[in-house]
This record gives sequence, structure tokens and C-alpha cells, in this order.
Amino acid sequence: MSGGNNTRVVRVALMAVPALLISLTFLQQRIDVSAAPLQNEKPELMLRSGAMVKKLSLGYDPLLADIYWTRAVQYFGERVGLRGATFELLGPLLDITTTLDPQLMVAYRFGAIFLSEPAPAGAGRPDLAVELVKKGIAANPDQWRLYGDLGLIYSIHLKDYQKAAKAYLEGSKNPNAQIYMKAMAGAVAQKGDSLETSKLIWGEVYSTTDDAQIKKRARQHLESLDAVIDLKNLNQTSETYWEKFGHYPATIQELRDAGLAEGKLEDPEGYPYVMGAYGVPQLNPESTIVMERDQQLPQRNH
Repeated sequence: MSGGNNTRVVRVALMAVPALLISLTFLQQRIDVSAAPLQNEKPELMLRSGAMVKKLSLGYDPLLADIYWTRAVQYFGERVGLRGATFELLGPLLDITTTLDPQLMVAYRFGAIFLSEPAPAGAGRPDLAVELVKKGIAANPDQWRLYGDLGLIYSIHLKDYQKAAKAYLEGSKNPNAQIYMKAMAGAVAQKGDSLETSKLIWGEVYSTTDDAQIKKRARQHLESLDAVIDLKNLNQTSETYWEKFGHYPATIQELRDAGLAEGKLEDPEGYPYVMGAYGVPQLNPESTIVMERDQQLPQRNH
């Protein structure tokens, strides 16, 4: 092809970009107008039907999927971490996104994290996360990582270890799946609700993902679990101290002085553990590690 022809092709392509943007703007306006009669209803009702948006998409499904995925990320980002925040529109936004583009893996995988993480780190709706991932599996049966995501939700958030093991095992049947999927199935089936199983799952997520945000969240979970294990061990040591001296230690240092504890005795962020009332060890108030409610030690009242 001659240089003149190349120049004409580039010129035509550049002229088409504004036209495409105008078309997308018109398309979004058309969707908003179609939804206008629902303005007086609850806001989430305006976005329930991914199929309706798909019909109005004029063939620009993938581009609109990117738009709605961006909306979902912005919606989540504006609320995450805020005490009392709600996420009613998150599920519908993710449903529309994945209906428009059923192969958009990032929407399934990130969306499941957004939905399943407990407040204030997420929407606290693992049930919706399961629905989203199952939708992804139905549309992309060869994506074995989605089975791993499903197993994680069942085991970590729903404590349904039978379904978790089944999800991991089903994913392991894919010839491209990594060997840890089968190991996960066995570990979850055997140990169920254990800190070791949780560490195994989050450890594999951390070591196998290339996404910085997922890796960060996995690391946060691993640090939390390490702190829980430390505090449980210190709590048992505190009980031993009581049996030996007839009273609970007032400080962590007393455990060390009695020869019952050694080492740094600090959390993964480097903050030393402190002793709470009645000899119950706790995280340092300055530590940013966050533990879930079911991970926290019960307080003694004697």
C-alpha cells in the first residue's frame, strides 16, 4: 500500500473517532431517557435490567460495558471505608456490565471482591458475589480462576466448606488449572474453618495474582491472620501465667519476664502487642491491621 493510501486510511480513522464518541453520547442519553420514567422509584430499580440496556446499546456492547464497569468502580470507590455506607447499586451495575460484555473477567473477579468483603471494606454481600461468579462461569467455563474465586467466597465469607471444596475441585479439572486448586479442595474439605486454611487460600491468591489491588487485599488478610494466630498463642500463654501465679499479667513484658514468651511479640506491621483487661492480649492501638469480628478474642470478665 502506498504512502498516500496509508495517509488517507489514517485520516478516515481519525475522522471516525469523533463520530463514534458522538454516537456513544447519544446512546447514553437514549438509555437515560428510557430510564427517566423510573426516576420516582428507588434508584436501584433504574438499573436492574442488563438485558434492557443491552437492547438499547445499538451494537456498542463492549464499549458500554467499559462505561458501566467504570461507573461500578467509581460507585464502590466513593463508599468503601465509610462507616454506614451502603452499596445498593453495586450489584445491578455489575450485572449490567457483565450482561453487556460476558467476557469481561475483571468485572467478575474484582466485582466479587467488592461484593463479598465485609463492611466497611466492601458491600458485605457474598451471596451476590456467588451469583456474579456463577454467571461468569456460565459464560466462560474455561476460566478456571473463577472457580477459585467461588471457592474463596464459599470458604472465607460463607463458611460453606462443602461447596468451597466442590468449586476448587471442579476448577482443578481444567487442564490449564494450577495444581494448587486440587490441594485447596482437599485442605478445605479436611480442615474447614481453620486459620491455616484461610492462610493457605489467601497465600495462593497473593502469590498467583498479578493485579496490585488484589495482591494488596490478600496481603492485608494474611497480616490479619498472622496477628490472630499470635494473639491466640499469647492468650493461651496468659492463661498459663494465671495458673502459675494466680492472677493475669498486666503487660506483655510480664509474660516475657516469667519466661513464658519470647521473640519480638509484635504484629506484622512492627507494632508491639499490648495487654488488655484480665490478661487478654490485643493489637496496639496504633496498628492499622484490621481483624474481622469473628477473629477477635473474647474478653474475660474475671
